[in-house]
Amino acid sequence: MTSEETISAVVVDDEPLARQIVREYLSHHHDIIVAAECGNGFDAVKVIAETKPQLLFLDIQMPKLNGFEVLELIEHDVVVIFTTAYDEFALKAFEVHAADYLLKPFSQERFDEALAQARAKLGSQSADTLDALVRERHVSNKPAERVLIRDGAKVHIIPVGKIDYVEAEDDYVAVCSEGKRYLKQMRLSALEAELDPHKFVRIHRSYILNLDRLAKIELYAKDSRVAILRDGTKLQVSRTGYAKLKQFL
Repeated sequence: MTSEETISAVVVDDEPLARQIVREYLSHHHDIIVAAECGNGFDAVKVIAETKPQLLFLDIQMPKLNGFEVLELIEHDVVVIFTTAYDEFALKAFEVHAADYLLKPFSQERFDEALAQARAKLGSQSADTLDALVRERHVSNKPAERVLIRDGAKVHIIPVGKIDYVEAEDDYVAVCSEGKRYLKQMRLSALEAELDPHKFVRIHRSYILNLDRLAKIELYAKDSRVAILRDGTKLQVSRTGYAKLKQFL
C-alpha cells in the first residue's frame, strides 16, 4: 500500500459519543475515509456488505448482535480494531487475530498505535483472511448458545435449544428448527464442534440430532436404525451414531 492510497473504514458502536471520538481521532489521518457508521450489529452487517471497507472499528458489547457475531456474518476480508469498555474480551479479541484492542476511554496516542498495527496488517500479503479469523473465534470457546444465519439482507438468530436437527448439504448445513430450514455456509463438522456434545449428537455423517427432540429409535433393517423425532421426522442412524446415542439412552 502506497502513501497515496486511501483506506475505507466503517465505525460500529452503539454509543454516538464513541463513534464521534473515533471520527475525531481519524480526522488526523487524511488517508482514511469513513464510508459509514452504524449503531448496531444488524446495520453493520448490511453496511459492510454494501461498502466493503478495508478497516473496521468494532464495538464488542452491543444489543442483539455483539462484535464477534458481526464478524461471523460478514463475507469479505477486513482488518479489525476492537473498541470496548470491558477488558474481559481482550484475550478473545486477539484469538480472532484483531489488529488491536482499544479499551475505552483511549487517547489519540493509543488510537494512533492501533492504527499503525492495522496499517501493517493492510500492507501485509500474509494478512489473515476473515474465514481464518472466524475459525479462531470458536477455539476454546464454551458451547454456542445460538446460531447466526445470514439470508440476503436478513439475519436469523436461532437459539440452539430450538434446533431440531442439522443436515449436511455439500458445503452448507441446513439448520432445521420449528418446521423451517435455514442454510448456512459451513461444514457439519465445524458446527458440531460448536454445539454442546451432551445435547447434540452426530448420529450419521449427514445429521446432528438435538437429543431433546428424540422420541425413539427403531430398527430399519439389519444393522440399520432410524431416529424418530417427536414431530415424526425420521433420520438415518449409522452404526457409529447408534453407539454414541446409546451413551445417552
